[in-house]
Amino acid sequence: MSNEPLSASARLSALLLRAAAAGALRRAVCSKPTDPTLKRATVSPRRIKAGEVLQLETLHTDNKAKQENLPLSDDATAQRLTAFFDTFDQINLLTSVGDCELRRSKGGKVTLMRDGALARALSADEIPSAQTAQTNNRKKTYILDGSEPFLRELGVSDANGRVYDKKQAKFRQINRFLELLRDVEHHLPPRGVLHVCDLCCGKSYLSFAVYHYLTAVLGREVVMEGVDLKSDVVEHCNAVARALHFDTLQFHCGDVAAFEPRDGAHVHLVVSLHACDIATDLVLGCAMRWQSEVILSTPCCHHALNHALDCPELDSIARHSMLRQKLCDAATDALRLLLLDANGYKTEALELIDPEETPKNVMLRATRRARHMSEAEREAAMARYEDAVRFFIRTPGEAQDAFLGWGK
Repeated sequence: MSNEPLSASARLSALLLRAAAAGALRRAVCSKPTDPTLKRATVSPRRIKAGEVLQLETLHTDNKAKQENLPLSDDATAQRLTAFFDTFDQINLLTSVGDCELRRSKGGKVTLMRDGALARALSADEIPSAQTAQTNNRKKTYILDGSEPFLRELGVSDANGRVYDKKQAKFRQINRFLELLRDVEHHLPPRGVLHVCDLCCGKSYLSFAVYHYLTAVLGREVVMEGVDLKSDVVEHCNAVARALHFDTLQFHCGDVAAFEPRDGAHVHLVVSLHACDIATDLVLGCAMRWQSEVILSTPCCHHALNHALDCPELDSIARHSMLRQKLCDAATDALRLLLLDANGYKTEALELIDPEETPKNVMLRATRRARHMSEAEREAAMARYEDAVRFFIRTPGEAQDAFLGWGK
């Protein structure tokens, strides 16, 4: 028997097999392949007729996926995984009791992070099950299961990955947001570094969730920036990012309207959750100016049009304060979508979460059209936006000019 120390890839494969045997394995995400024909790969538990196996799935650059089932009890599986892991520069192992990560630098240095903590957790007498062994007829599951370290750091779940009762709605909201991102992630560049901004980020649940999803689940290299006016919140979020080793996630204190991304980078994805009133318009204005490929924005309160509404045809609705507010909520979001249309985006208004949990449940989702608009098309689309503004705000003046100004 050789006395040589195990390589990082061998130690990682051993941890993966221990987690699988204990029922704690969620998946391993392999990214940054050395093989140019590969995009990424995953290893996850599956249940087939013959029993539980590890399914090795590789996604190739031609977008074809291949699956290989590896027996848990076969000694050759460890060797197969070790050799496979040697062909990737980043691997994230995700379990119900903790995560670890392998990174290989450009100079060839290999680092396995948090492996000791994971090994100790897997040695515990009681290990929370990941419940991820799936069948071909599996039920729909959340993208996140509660065991993610960032959810524990943010107080959404406990040390065992159980989501706190008071945080169940927030947990569902985060998962739904990621599902809506997953539906349009193919609009993002397939290779290279993704630049992401969370504007008016607040406590930044979404910042951490999106960063985790893009890096740990999709295996992408990401630079992400959050922006908010509250200095204490920004300081706390930066501390959490450091604790999680989210090295390329950074938060800034400042005005969204004046913010510019780091090093003038092109921002591919802009997200925002419940930016209050016209702050949502500032967010959308930044995203349109940057020509971001994907925009996910969930507005909060809508006061500006409520104060400015001047439309005799709608007096039968507007004279009732509750109906007036509902009308202005829908009209404001419709105007925003028209403006996005005029700036070259395909737009949707979607339900984020059950309205019984929060009335702020509309998401505005926009993806940049592949074909550039002609000048005539843009002028016609902008005219539709301006006509709609003048319908809701009939009298020319400061209020009308403010809304028309967003289109400039």
